[in-house]
Amino acid sequence: MSFSVSRVKWEQASFLLRDVREKVFICEWRIPRKIEFDRKDHYAFHVLVCDDITQEPVATGRILSTGEISRIAVLMSFRKRNVDREVMKGLLAIAKDLKLDEVFMYSPLDDVEYFRSFNFISAGAVFMEAGMPRQRMVCSVENISNSTNFAFNH
Repeated sequence: MSFSVSRVKWEQASFLLRDVREKVFICEWRIPRKIEFDRKDHYAFHVLVCDDITQEPVATGRILSTGEISRIAVLMSFRKRNVDREVMKGLLAIAKDLKLDEVFMYSPLDDVEYFRSFNFISAGAVFMEAGMPRQRMVCSVENISNSTNFAFNH
């Protein structure tokens, strides 16, 4: 199975981005809609992953110019196909293009080890957000795992 990964702008792709995030965060995780969608979407850099056969969106994520990575969502039926890695690779490539020194995220506690595979480290105390324990994770862009070389479809 193959996928296309694209950088997209909220204004052009909000319908597709919302579709994936609603299914994952609102329906599955029960995150309130008013928390899930915020003003940051309008100026964030987004990655959208689509199934090459069906052309359906299956995953997304965003990064802000501050280096904050967030809203990584992969449809349940695609989670065992390494699509999440493609989202992360795409977001980290954007960080490099933006010439950021460091990126960070607020990871669900269960995902801390996964993000360590990209050379992220824990920073600060665990805290609660939207009913979930989270950990701030940071990584110097120069220390991002070498597996992040990635080419985008435009």
